[in-house]
Amino acid sequence: MKNYFFALGAAALLASCSSNSAPAAGGTAAAASSTANTSGNVSVADLNQQFLSAWNDKDAAKAAALLADDAQFLQGDARYSGKAEVTNKWITPTIGSITNLKTSVVSTGSDAGIAYEAGTFSVDVLPTATEKQAGIGEGNFLLLWKKGADGNWKLSYAQLEDLPVQVKK
Repeated sequence: MKNYFFALGAAALLASCSSNSAPAAGGTAAAASSTANTSGNVSVADLNQQFLSAWNDKDAAKAAALLADDAQFLQGDARYSGKAEVTNKWITPTIGSITNLKTSVVSTGSDAGIAYEAGTFSVDVLPTATEKQAGIGEGNFLLLWKKGADGNWKLSYAQLEDLPVQVKK
């Protein structure tokens, strides 16, 4: 069941966008630099949609490309630091076990250099080699994006709090 919790947390990060709009076809991680509005602030919903789309497409490389070099991931006892560790211990091992991501945004904000979104999530957790039953999970999330010196926005911090996964009936 611990693998479900880990996978559930992964889903929360990826499910952080409640927008129903889809990203432009052929979009890449570089598109994260094109989400600024006319006031200079970024659309955090657009950034999160890019990450969510990469996850739903099961594209670990694209999801990892959206991470900052100094990205931080926190979920329960799991704490990963740096793009490589977050990719190797969170994205790659869990991207195939999450589906039907849904979020409800409670708080969002941005300025010229930082953007965040926080709220609740629900997700379907698929059976794995160690956990034979599908489950439904939910919890809270916080995602923080930072604008780099190159002008591109990258996911800098993700914190997930999840409830125990309920066996799907």
